[in-house]
Amino acid sequence: MKQIEDCIVFLLGKAQQNAYQVAKKKLKSFGITPVQYAVLHLLWQKDGQLSSELGVRIQLDSATMTGLLERMVQRNLVQRRPSDSDRRKSHIFLTEKGRELQLVPVDLMVEANEELLNEFSDEEVQLLKYMLMKIGLRS
Repeated sequence: MKQIEDCIVFLLGKAQQNAYQVAKKKLKSFGITPVQYAVLHLLWQKDGQLSSELGVRIQLDSATMTGLLERMVQRNLVQRRPSDSDRRKSHIFLTEKGRELQLVPVDLMVEANEELLNEFSDEEVQLLKYMLMKIGLRS
């Protein structure tokens, strides 16, 4: 590699920083981060999921997920309830405040996606998603 701009790790990192900043700016007025939005989005689809299920879906380890959920509990966005079958597991439920956020941020995240992808054709967007998933889902 002759130049840092040829390094895929560098390019992906810069793309991620830019995408995160666009999403962060869109969500700022709601006081939530992009990763908190991801958790809320999953709960809007199906409330009461296990914290471990949420972690798998957004690809966060259990320690990071625990901290994230704790901050969301403190902000009254979600609540933890122990599982009836296994007290070591927690189900995560939306609070009223978490439910109220559902409509507006979804539109803003659509705008963020459009802003980031507006220079790409539909075919390029599909190829980009495919390649990112292929890189991101490696174990």
